[in-house]
Amino acid sequence: MFAIFSVFYILIAASMIVLILMQRGAGAEAGSGFGGGASATVFGARGSSNFLTRATGVLATAFFLMSLGMGMYLSRHGAGQASDSSLMSAAPTAASVPAASQPAGNGAVPAATGSSATH
Repeated sequence: MFAIFSVFYILIAASMIVLILMQRGAGAEAGSGFGGGASATVFGARGSSNFLTRATGVLATAFFLMSLGMGMYLSRHGAGQASDSSLMSAAPTAASVPAASQPAGNGAVPAATGSSATH
């Protein structure tokens, strides 16, 4: 179930990126006054800005609500139960990691000298 929501979450995020990149900037209206050809677009002279703005708002609201919902789900059920494969479950334990080799020489560790011992 969580995987399905994750797929929708990524699709909404990608759609939101595309819609934001399709919108015109604030300086784009100045060029359309000199024959920019905005009336020949698919949505009309002002239709695309209204449609893109509303669609972006709807997707942003869905993104926000899914973020909250997925966060509440993970806080109740735990991150380990949300998916079957986890990076932490595949991590090696301390017992399976080999110990570091001894340094060259006689193997003795030099004594630490500190100023706190000579008060």
